[in-house]
Amino acid sequence: MSRRILKNGLLATVAVFAFLPTAGAATASAATPVPAPQGIVQYYNYTTLPAPATHRLHHRHYAYRTVGRVTTHHVRLNVRSGPSTRYRVVSHRHNNRLVPLTCKTYGGSVRGNHTWYRLPHHKGYVSAHYVRVGHAVPWC
Repeated sequence: MSRRILKNGLLATVAVFAFLPTAGAATASAATPVPAPQGIVQYYNYTTLPAPATHRLHHRHYAYRTVGRVTTHHVRLNVRSGPSTRYRVVSHRHNNRLVPLTCKTYGGSVRGNHTWYRLPHHKGYVSAHYVRVGHAVPWC
């Protein structure tokens, strides 16, 4: 126990001294910034990057998903572990609910339809026969 405390204390001390500039170097670089590529300003050992546009990040986060509506007519839609009815059922989605879709893939036939949609975060697959989408879904 005491050996771990000493080891962690020593590592913390080394880390503090590694990030602190020396007195001579700090006074020399405090007056003038170090040349850097355009849009990046560097003072001491710290780099300031331009702030990212939050609206672009928000749009990019949801750009890969399409939303579909379950159309099973008063029964639940099975979410399966793979793109076929031979895979096990891992979850259900209720009729007329919205489901986020990541991509589509070719799989087992459901009433003549071989297209399956993958749900985000590897939650499973649903048959395209029972889901209506408003936009094109990319292929996996």
